[in-house]
Amino acid sequence: MLDAILDAVLDSLKILPFLFVTYLIMEYLESHTEDRVRDLVKRAGWMGPFWGGLLGAVPQCGFSAAASNLYAGRAISLGTLIAIFLSTSDEMIPIMISEAVPVTKMLKLLLVKLIIGILCGFLIDGFCHIRSSRKTGQPEDGEDFLIERLCEKEHCHCESGSIVGSALKHTLHIILFVFAITVLLNLAFLFLGEDRLTAVISSRPITGMFLSALIGLIPNCGASVLLTQMYLHGVLPASHLIAGLLDGAGVGLLILFRVNPDQKENLRITLLLYLLAVVFGLLIHLLGISI
Repeated sequence: MLDAILDAVLDSLKILPFLFVTYLIMEYLESHTEDRVRDLVKRAGWMGPFWGGLLGAVPQCGFSAAASNLYAGRAISLGTLIAIFLSTSDEMIPIMISEAVPVTKMLKLLLVKLIIGILCGFLIDGFCHIRSSRKTGQPEDGEDFLIERLCEKEHCHCESGSIVGSALKHTLHIILFVFAITVLLNLAFLFLGEDRLTAVISSRPITGMFLSALIGLIPNCGASVLLTQMYLHGVLPASHLIAGLLDGAGVGLLILFRVNPDQKENLRITLLLYLLAVVFGLLIHLLGISI
């Protein structure tokens, strides 16, 4: 057990500087592009799912939360919101960069999520348009004020005074998750054995898929950290990782339940995200796609 904890400490310390540099770059980009990104998505019109999915794939910690605020103000369509949620990878990219995962593997994972997000976004908007011409996804008079008020209320931007301070805070927050999860995985490998643990999941792929997607729904960055670490340790196959990351919108869902007054609609959106994650995860598994 002492070796498991010591290994977790060493592994965490090794990725700490890379994690900080990654978050520092992300914070800089976010602080200089957030307003332009938000305006682009708001003005995208019927191309909302495309731009939403594309921009959602960029690792920005507050974008899924901002999307929830925009949807609550009806500045974006349901399809655009779903595209953003599905393409968002939360903490996957920083963890993989710090673990020196090949760029090609990261790009493949992002591309799969991006394609699924954009495709589902357009299909959902098309379905909503057929059902009701009233839901165009365009803001009505006075809604821009509502959006700004909601954003101020939720403080959806994750900066804390300076980009260095914000990056440091985010790094320390995530490194604690990484350490705790690494300890748990090391203990699981110690007492159960890596081969046995992997076999348990691979022998029940359907159950594992539903469980992975359920973990992804947890509105906390720890969910994506857990799924990514299990994937990097060879416990989870790519299909299960994608299922968990597809509906893993970070705090986006939590903000949606806070700012969107229609709770039944929020539950339907959550269920839709979960089902899409499971369906596409199973499809990737059945097709034998490995990343």
